Amino acid sequence: MEFARQLARKAGKLLAEKFSRHNPVYYKGTIDLVTEADRMSEDLILSEIGRRYPDHGVLSEESKEKDGPSAMRWIVDPLDGTTNYAHGFPFFCVSIALEKDGEIVLGVVYDPMRDDLFEASLGGGAHLNGKKLQVSSVSDLSRGLLATGFPYDIRESRDNNLDFFAAMIVKAQAIRRPGAAALDLAYLAAGRFDGFWELKLKPWDTAAGCLLVTEAGGVLSDMTGGKWSVFSPGLVASNGLIHQQMLEVLLG
Repeated sequence: MEFARQLARKAGKLLAEKFSRHNPVYYKGTIDLVTEADRMSEDLILSEIGRRYPDHGVLSEESKEKDGPSAMRWIVDPLDGTTNYAHGFPFFCVSIALEKDGEIVLGVVYDPMRDDLFEASLGGGAHLNGKKLQVSSVSDLSRGLLATGFPYDIRESRDNNLDFFAAMIVKAQAIRRPGAAALDLAYLAAGRFDGFWELKLKPWDTAAGCLLVTEAGGVLSDMTGGKWSVFSPGLVASNGLIHQQMLEVLLG
């Protein structure tokens, strides 16, 4: 955990130092982009992991997956919220998780702009800057503040979350779309959001954040209410009290 903390802070410091409207941007798709800072942060993180734990596997957003002889695998998003970052919108983070035998056992989400370090270990609870986290106690969806996001293929695919958003916006108190799923989940763990859902997320978007949620007392499922995994095509996360209400809206 101490290694993950220090690594997230080191990568976050790099991102903060390079945060500007002049960061070189490269497009992976119509609206899906990567910045020079993404690559620099990832290089830093992967080199440190390789030096400290050379036998561990790594799954990271911008690089080919590296398998290792160990049962341990790091799941990394060197910059979650790249579009925000590229536009100078200060909502982004570094997300680092450790998986053992297919189970997430450690997660760190670091927001360098607020110096917020969210961390969780399996069975050890979730904390923000050393203070124990607990999900909110909101039990009525109509009083709930939710978060969501939209996939990068929103222009090409009808499976783009717009229908779910339209159904949910008239049931919840409000919905926010901040643009960094890992940080959204950390905010849910901290009680700042009451629920979250999104489609087409990747393991590096959710691995650390979802451990934060469950260790803070929250609940996860796929979009149908079934068991969620980092490879599920959709995620619903909540404080547990409004989970069924959210599913009823999403299932129509």
